[in-house]
Amino acid sequence: MSALPALLQQSFAVSSADIEKATAFQRKYGGQLEQILVSMGSLSSETLPDIYARLLRLPMLSDVQLDSWQLPEQARILPVEILAEKGWLPFAFTEDAWHFATTAPLNKDAQEIVVSLGLSCQLSVVTNEQFNKMAALARQVDDNAGSGELTSVEESRLRELASEAPTVNLLNALITKALRQRASDMHVEPTGSRGKVRFRIDGVLQDIETIPATLLLPVITRLKILSNMDIAEKRRPQDGKIEMRIGGIDLDIRVSALPLNDGESVVMRFLRKDAIRYDMAVLGIAPDIEQKILQDIQTTAGVVLLTGPTGSGKTTSLYTFLNKLNTPGVKIITLEDPVEYQLDGINQVQVQADIGFDFAAGLRSIVRQDPDIIMLGEIRDKETAAIAMQSALTGHLVFSTVHTNDAPSAYTRLLDLGVEEFLLNAALVSIVAQRLVRRLCEHCAAPASNADELTERYQLQHYADELNNGQLHLCQAVGCEHCNHSGYKGRVAIIEYLRCSDEIKALPKDQNFIQLARKVNKQQQGRTLLEDGLLKAMQGTTTIDEVLRVAG
Repeated sequence: MSALPALLQQSFAVSSADIEKATAFQRKYGGQLEQILVSMGSLSSETLPDIYARLLRLPMLSDVQLDSWQLPEQARILPVEILAEKGWLPFAFTEDAWHFATTAPLNKDAQEIVVSLGLSCQLSVVTNEQFNKMAALARQVDDNAGSGELTSVEESRLRELASEAPTVNLLNALITKALRQRASDMHVEPTGSRGKVRFRIDGVLQDIETIPATLLLPVITRLKILSNMDIAEKRRPQDGKIEMRIGGIDLDIRVSALPLNDGESVVMRFLRKDAIRYDMAVLGIAPDIEQKILQDIQTTAGVVLLTGPTGSGKTTSLYTFLNKLNTPGVKIITLEDPVEYQLDGINQVQVQADIGFDFAAGLRSIVRQDPDIIMLGEIRDKETAAIAMQSALTGHLVFSTVHTNDAPSAYTRLLDLGVEEFLLNAALVSIVAQRLVRRLCEHCAAPASNADELTERYQLQHYADELNNGQLHLCQAVGCEHCNHSGYKGRVAIIEYLRCSDEIKALPKDQNFIQLARKVNKQQQGRTLLEDGLLKAMQGTTTIDEVLRVAG
């Protein structure tokens, strides 16, 4: 670009003073020098094509050359819409390279897209008027291509597109980016004329990328092919699994496809063995609660329940408890749907409901295998719940999960399923309700600027005196390169622990039970999810806002 100022002065009558002003602005705020001069009024936008052609020694396309132009058929594999937004359009395709018409040959975003797709390219400059006409024609082609059903010929072509370099490179780039940003899930969703890519990072969905309509179907098709789904089936939900290795990482991906009004939504859950550590310290459980849980899991019989919504870390906590108990003298069998992570030394069984091997049938078979410890992925019905409770009464330690909002609600949930009250009182050892809050980034967390206001609004001094020896270390999220400017990195568990003591068992299991159980738990030095979250906020582990988002 050093030749640009001289060219502008000599051939386009831009004064040195204006160039100096534009250069100073560029150093301070960034941007392209010629565009800054256009904004200043020192240069006409109509001269830009001529400037680019001279500066970069590029040919300029004439109206005659564009009269018979049509969007090349091969352009279906390119992100045409996104490139058009950057001032680039595919003009022609040869065996050696793509030929692009452009009003902005220096646009870095367009250059990066072409490089990421592994394309060789040649550029020709066009005027804004020429480019707008080409873009209108390209949109017409795109609209026409979006109608009609999938024929066998189109299905064959779609398989070809799904295996071509642009599709493969784009999908690999998205997965690599997701892994780099520590995403647990990647969502590919149709929205309008394009696709939207979102990552779930530390439990929160974030918009990351857009996929043009021309590449959305090939990307979804490739995902279906890799996960052994039927690419022609767009009316029913489908599930699959991908095993792949990217960047030296062995990766299992659970894939779910859901038909929508305007296409299909595909969600990928990344299962990385290298990202999971089954260690009590990693969970972030408060020391007093950890001590109680360790006492519970050392018992020889009974049921320990975990409760919480999907994605609250229940399975990781269960695996951590099992890992703690996994010794040569103990036989552990798990029944899961699906088996997400392989644990050495533990017998893991996959539920297969389509052949009648559901949780109840599997649990009956497991009991006959003489296990010491049983882990049941989820209690969903009366039969499964009853067998789990009876297994505990015959000398097994049973771990399982139910979906409830807090710990006392697990009692009412099991009663609603039809489990007898005497079975619950006899079998339940403890109930642990869990949520995950984002942990503050250790590199950029700063003392909260409104600490006094927060302390007064949420009466934190009372909690601090009661739970935390009066200490308050409220912090706020700032954001830096280590946490992708979110202010948070990683997650930590907040826990409501309820020991099924004699006082809890003696309570009548009626409409007042939940309220009475909370009072009894308070008397036993128990904490609600909100109180445990506030404790972690007072310790500077997370923020008040994050706790309220999850447990408020």
